[in-house]
Amino acid sequence: MNERILVVDDEVNLLRVIKDYLTIESYEVYTAERGNQAMQLFHEVSPDMVILDLMLPDMPVEEICRQIRKQSDIPILMLTAKSDEDDKVLGLSIGADDYMTKPFSPRELVGRVRAILRRTKGNLIVTDILEYNSGDLVIDVPKHVVKKAGEVVIVTPKEFKVLSVLAQNPHRVFSRGQLVSRALGFDFEGYDRTVDTHIKNLRQKIEDDAKRPQYIVTVYGVGYKFEGC
Repeated sequence: MNERILVVDDEVNLLRVIKDYLTIESYEVYTAERGNQAMQLFHEVSPDMVILDLMLPDMPVEEICRQIRKQSDIPILMLTAKSDEDDKVLGLSIGADDYMTKPFSPRELVGRVRAILRRTKGNLIVTDILEYNSGDLVIDVPKHVVKKAGEVVIVTPKEFKVLSVLAQNPHRVFSRGQLVSRALGFDFEGYDRTVDTHIKNLRQKIEDDAKRPQYIVTVYGVGYKFEGC
């Protein structure tokens, strides 16, 4: 079955171009010019990916991302007409996985879509035991066990969930909101900044130097990512 992509943008000509290029690559493409129309299609077709313009006339993009993230973990590629860093940070912080600045090459967009889908589908394959830096850090997912330099590290259930999400998606940047939804659950009633506390505690337990972390790295203005080999 072909992968389904929902493209949301109020520029009709751009929608047509994106659809044509993605259709040639055998993707099943659905388009919407408004946020409400996009959410209706989202529920009807259950897309594998959403390409979403940062500015829509009828609905804040933050609300669209919030509704999508309440129900799905599919990748979101944000389109922005501005190259300002603040717009890029905004897109990533509200749930997008990547962004592209207009104008862009349709062929580049297709390449980005292909790479994102390949990466995220690979993330669905959960490895039972994660090992980094020649065994310096070992995470046994089924047993909820973490070892540092061969010694068992005591972590709380929430710390383990945060660490697992990051470690199973190396090099991928997660905003605080994304970590809350993926690791702590959509029914979590605390604050996004609670994630910072979990990260701080984890660094104290798994890093050689918590002030110069090599595993859980801060991406300033956006969130965190996991580095390891």
